[in-house]
Amino acid sequence: QVHVVESGGGSVQSGGSLRLSCVITGYTHSTYCMGWFRQTPGKEREGVAGIRSDGITKYTDSVKGRFTISKDNSKDTLYLQMNSLKPEDTAMYYCAADSRPIASTLETMDPSRFTVWGQGTQVTVSS
Repeated sequence: QVHVVESGGGSVQSGGSLRLSCVITGYTHSTYCMGWFRQTPGKEREGVAGIRSDGITKYTDSVKGRFTISKDNSKDTLYLQMNSLKPEDTAMYYCAADSRPIASTLETMDPSRFTVWGQGTQVTVSS
């Protein structure tokens, strides 16, 4: 059975930093694409950052230069380093993965392309 556990969320002031972690266990497939998404009440889930098995990354424009996605394959762990946080970054952050080698998965960061999801970790940034 697949387990996805995110951690590292919390409350910080504007300009602060947080590092999110995501551990995926029990996944028998090699992950082709992993990503971080976020969602606020009443809004659609948004792709924040993604990383492919070959190390190629993609970021949504609003976080470029502030967030960094990385992974440690030896620990089956995905990270999201978030610096210079803003109140508009406040959201529930989710980790997701998919094993299918579809190039457009990273290009689009369409949530429907990801088949494995965590329960989320809350990030709150106060002004």
